[in-house]
Amino acid sequence: MYEVLVISDSHGLKEEITEIKNRHPNIKMIHCGDSELEYPSSELYGMYKVRGNCDFDSRYPVEEIISIGGLTFFVTHGHLFQVKSTLLKLSYRAKEIGANVICFGHSHIAGAEQIEEQLFINPGSIRLPRNRHEKTYAILKWESTDQINVQFYSLDGSEVKELIYTASFK
Repeated sequence: MYEVLVISDSHGLKEEITEIKNRHPNIKMIHCGDSELEYPSSELYGMYKVRGNCDFDSRYPVEEIISIGGLTFFVTHGHLFQVKSTLLKLSYRAKEIGANVICFGHSHIAGAEQIEEQLFINPGSIRLPRNRHEKTYAILKWESTDQINVQFYSLDGSEVKELIYTASFK
């Protein structure tokens, strides 16, 4: 089984990131930007990470393309793609690079949605969530691309059942 943890918009939190990493050892992790930490920080060690509009360390890339278990991930913060008003620009960029899972943040609104052959995931924020009170991150789990489960967790590790989402690429 493949598992990928997606986190975003931690805005300077350190202990909380470390706690999440310790709670989910041996899992690939993605940070979608606005960590506000230095690129080589110990809290982000081992994570795929991108630069958000509040990250000033120029060593962060603005996007990452990652292949894991038959899925290609496009990771970006979202501010350069106007994600607060549309997912269309993200979709176009993902199509250009052949990605079928798009991970982004910026809006601080947790959710997952499949549109045709693309799965969009915003893990929300572990610092300043919007549209709900839980501070959230997400975990994708799959054995085959026929069924991809997206589970959201609150900062304390409790599952946020209302946000569970299942996608399928056949």
